[in-house]
Amino acid sequence: FVLFLFMLGSVYATDYSNASSTGIFEPFMKCWNPTLCNLLSIPMSVYPPVKDTSFNFGSTDSEIFGVPIPIMAVVADQQSAMFGECCFHPGDVKLTMGTGGFWNVNTGEHLFASRGSLYPLIGWKIGEEVVYLTEGSISDIGTAIKWALDIEIFTNVDETAEMAQSIADSQGVCFIPGLQVPGDDPYLCASFMGLKPSTNRNHLVRAILESVAFRNKLLYDIIVKKVHIPLRTIRADGGVSNNSFVMQMTSDLINKKIEKPANADMSSLGAAFLAGLASGFWTDKKQLKKLRRIEAIFEPQKDSEEYRPAMNAWLQAMKHSPSW
Repeated sequence: FVLFLFMLGSVYATDYSNASSTGIFEPFMKCWNPTLCNLLSIPMSVYPPVKDTSFNFGSTDSEIFGVPIPIMAVVADQQSAMFGECCFHPGDVKLTMGTGGFWNVNTGEHLFASRGSLYPLIGWKIGEEVVYLTEGSISDIGTAIKWALDIEIFTNVDETAEMAQSIADSQGVCFIPGLQVPGDDPYLCASFMGLKPSTNRNHLVRAILESVAFRNKLLYDIIVKKVHIPLRTIRADGGVSNNSFVMQMTSDLINKKIEKPANADMSSLGAAFLAGLASGFWTDKKQLKKLRRIEAIFEPQKDSEEYRPAMNAWLQAMKHSPSW
């Protein structure tokens, strides 16, 4: 739609990554799904032609920016972040923690899906190369942190990691946000459980941040169980990846090293990489890999079993929360 507007209606098209993200595009056959179109009573003719992700779509109308600007890539959000992280090999893993959370695994030429938790996507198509991803999502990560900021549980997001680290534990306080994997309850309202007279802001902040790490652990375990390819490097991005407490606790829980790039906004970088390849600014992915800059590496520092009591309490709280 944005492409259509930028070109004042002269181009009507999308790419494989955006098409597959609609859920109406058949990733196995790489075409719009006629059965779903019929169920939705939407004519097949309404859907746009699907082009390569890295492709010359034409130029914007000069009336918009004063000069025509070529559009050399169209790409969906998480797929773009995956490309920006240079997760080019099967088994490469990306964790984006922004408003929500997204775990993506490069599955190469193979499609993996799991009922109720993981779903397949086309990552990108460049020439004859089609790369598939599997994705699982977590709701209300950045949303929960922003809500806590809005009601003044803390005054600056940057101080939350220090607040959480200033205490040994949450004192039994659990935060249950909206749940997707594995709960998938659209009616669930967020709640704090285990509040006591001694509970203070630090406990509330730690409970919120712990809920992010616990959900990362749950989804990672599903990926390990369902995706039957060896997992390689894990790379994190998104605004919440700047929180050292969440990053370290996630690394401890999954017992894996996690890389954090210098630039947390990987979606923008991925789109730039794809456009640069289409325009000839870069010639191959090897050049893109040389541009990667790692700001921090989080390695496991605690045995995941040390978190078992807190996680068991959180799981118990989660069981009491559906339809609340």
